[in-house]
Amino acid sequence: MNFCAVVVLLAAAVTLTDGFCYQNPPPMLGENPTHCKDSVDGTWHVVGSSWINSQCHDCSCSGCCSLAARPVDVPEDCVAELDSKACEYIVHKKGDPSVICPVFEFVGK
Repeated sequence: MNFCAVVVLLAAAVTLTDGFCYQNPPPMLGENPTHCKDSVDGTWHVVGSSWINSQCHDCSCSGCCSLAARPVDVPEDCVAELDSKACEYIVHKKGDPSVICPVFEFVGK
């Protein structure tokens, strides 16, 4: 593995430890709520539980934290796509997912 690839991988690993969270309480069910609704997926969850939604946010009824660092500095001929099963972005050439592109900067996690 060449030096540049190692640097990119290490930078990604460091960035993955710095996530972002937001307080956005989902709608609650009833006057004395026992469930809350995920604002992304529209699914209902028991108060006190936690879940991972389709956008790779680790959520509870009081808010969510991102699990995937989003690439923000990629070559113009590349595209970033979220792999919602692995909760990571795959950056590849537009029109050819088999060609992986370098990522120079990530935000969140």
